[in-house]
Parts: sequence; C-alpha cells; structure tokens
Amino acid sequence: MIVANNSCINHKGGENMEVLEMTEKEMMQKNVEEFARLQNYMIVADKESESYKRMKDRYIELKVILTASGINLTELDKIKE
Repeated sequence: MIVANNSCINHKGGENMEVLEMTEKEMMQKNVEEFARLQNYMIVADKESESYKRMKDRYIELKVILTASGINLTELDKIKE
C-alpha cells in the first residue's frame, strides 16, 4: 500500500514557519532607506573612529547594491566618498 503525504510540512523554515518574501521594489526601498539613515549617522560621527570606518564599509556595500539596481545616487549621496 502507498500512502501520499501532501501536508506541505517540508517547506522552507519547517512546520508553522511563515516564509516572507520581499519584492524587488520593497528590497530597493529598504536599501535606499538604510543608505539614507547610515549617511545621517556618518555625518555626525568622528571620521577617525572605528565606528565610522565600519559604517563606511556598509556605505560602500549599499552604494554598490543601489548602483547595480539602477538607482541614481546623485541626489541621495550626501557623503560622496
């Protein structure tokens, strides 16, 4: 006798785990918001501090992501490094 199990327990995250997927537009919005927020922190931080150096690494990552996504950073980029 063959028994089929169609309960969908074997999906991502396991049983009772919601799978949340971001649309491309939502992901771009999230990255633009993070980019703007990060720049605001960078503007007030000491440029010689370890925190600033780490923020700058993330700034560069976000800049690459946004540029690759076709976002024009001319108006958004306050740091321009």
